[in-house]
Amino acid sequence: MFTAINAANAYSTARNAVAPGSSEGVVDKVSDAASGFAQQMSQVDSVATGAMTGKVETHQLVQTIAEAELAMETVVAIRDKVVEAYQEILRMPV
Repeated sequence: MFTAINAANAYSTARNAVAPGSSEGVVDKVSDAASGFAQQMSQVDSVATGAMTGKVETHQLVQTIAEAELAMETVVAIRDKVVEAYQEILRMPV
């Protein structure tokens, strides 16, 4: 079932992806986060197909969609922070 623990884990993963001072480069972190998001969306597609063919139960479909929604909200929040930082840089006097 979709719980607050899942949300906390997703937040923790996203936070680590953009944490300063780690040995991994930012590009690698963003690439890993993007591939994780793509994997989550692929899982939603396969579960939805399974639900339509009767191979997957409805509650599994609902859980997968809820997890995908959380992943999408995390991606949008990260995108918003990047855009906000870029706009701040543009406003800096030269």
